[in-house]
Amino acid sequence: MRNLMPKSFALLAGGALIAATAHAEVDRDGWPSSFTIGTASQGGTFYIYGSGWANLIADQLGNITGGGEVTGGPTQNLALVHNGDLAFGMTTMGPAADAMKGESPLAPGVVMDNACAMFPMYETPFSVTALANSGITSISDIPDGSRIGFGPSGSTSDVYFPAILEELGVNFERRNGGWSDLGGQLQDGLLDVIAFAAGIPIPAVSQLEVQTDVNIIEFSEEEQARIIDAFPVSDYMIPASTYETLEEDARAVSMWNFAIAACDLPESFVYEATRITMENNDRMMSVHRSAETTIPENVVYNTVMPFHPGAARWFNENGYEIADDMISQ
Repeated sequence: MRNLMPKSFALLAGGALIAATAHAEVDRDGWPSSFTIGTASQGGTFYIYGSGWANLIADQLGNITGGGEVTGGPTQNLALVHNGDLAFGMTTMGPAADAMKGESPLAPGVVMDNACAMFPMYETPFSVTALANSGITSISDIPDGSRIGFGPSGSTSDVYFPAILEELGVNFERRNGGWSDLGGQLQDGLLDVIAFAAGIPIPAVSQLEVQTDVNIIEFSEEEQARIIDAFPVSDYMIPASTYETLEEDARAVSMWNFAIAACDLPESFVYEATRITMENNDRMMSVHRSAETTIPENVVYNTVMPFHPGAARWFNENGYEIADDMISQ
């Protein structure tokens, strides 16, 4: 019988077969049977993003299981990945720079050179929230001795936000906890303010908006300039569409987040995890809309820690050059 399949379809089918065969023949030598991703506290963006990312990787790779783990956040994730307790983690560039210099508050003097960058995630804005009935509408309104929740101990928020507010002349009592717990404490009157450093929309803030009236407090232009001059952050505007409470964009500062991997993980394993993430942005967006910036173009925002060879190979193969001196050897 004459083959009636169009030539173009045959070529496409052949290409798909070759791609499927190549994927099936990925070298899995040394791969773990399961993996865990260090995230942060429940109710925060890291936890939602990381758990969804783990599910995507496990689903696409097959024959391997993965999940997110509650941790103290970026600083602890660096230590856990460096020590081999976790395969993957999530961190911000400030704590990463400290870890690469041996200045992590969790392990002073220890250079965490077994933690490698994988791919860009999103920017973490620093923002302040109070109940509307508190009367706090600006940073200068925060009363002396206010009880401020800074997130989990050792998190990016906990490491940087107290110093930021001190730079702006705020005197406070420091409190720590998971974002969901701190949101409940704010609503119950046990806290006066929460200083969030997390991807937006922050689930705890969105939940508070549903239950009560809140003020999302922006920095003044002068305050923003002082913070940028003193800390490793950049200017940022929280879009008004992020929260029901906002009527216009809110001035803030931000710090980039990157996924990280243990540098001694097999190159092919990290290559595949990077490939799947970078080539399935729609799936990542369905996990959390902050993944809108989880795209290869943003790889340039890591200038402080070396990339895993597997991750670097994917970027270099796809036209996003990673310099040799930024690849772990």
